[in-house]
Amino acid sequence: MLFKIISFLLDVIGGLLGGACLLRLYMQYQRIPFGNPVGRFVFALTDWLILPLRKVLPKTRWIDLSSLLAAYLIELAQFGILWAMGYGRPSAIPVEALFGLVRLAISGMIGLVIVYAILSWVQADSPIVDVIDRLCAPLLRPFRRLIPLVGGFDLSPLALLVVLQICTFLLAGLQDAVLR
Repeated sequence: MLFKIISFLLDVIGGLLGGACLLRLYMQYQRIPFGNPVGRFVFALTDWLILPLRKVLPKTRWIDLSSLLAAYLIELAQFGILWAMGYGRPSAIPVEALFGLVRLAISGMIGLVIVYAILSWVQADSPIVDVIDRLCAPLLRPFRRLIPLVGGFDLSPLALLVVLQICTFLLAGLQDAVLR
């Protein structure tokens, strides 16, 4: 019982911090300004880890390696704590953390698409709507090319959610095969 509670709390904390690191990475990749409420929230959650890593890691033009490494380190710490509690093999921790990072990215995309769909229904007038729209547009673009509007409704978010869910199933199968 205690293990399940601690595992759940680690998932929540690791998901929040690691997800914020990945969101920071994605926002920088999409060149979305951080002066909005989402950007300020992401900076507040991640600066303590990412800024020291930036002093060590080289800058690249396309990808923020410090944000990616920070998210991986959070996943690594999560699985390391679980191993210290008697779960898993120590040799599998880096691989489990890698799968956890991919799973976190997929979960983050699912969350973004759900928030996007809800905000599109209520026609909210907020700076967050513009940020979410800019984050989801590249993900939805291929689906919008293939799926026409049905009665005025855009079904591309639903199609993307289905594909992302299938990706989680495939990832779980791959993880089982690799760690076996």
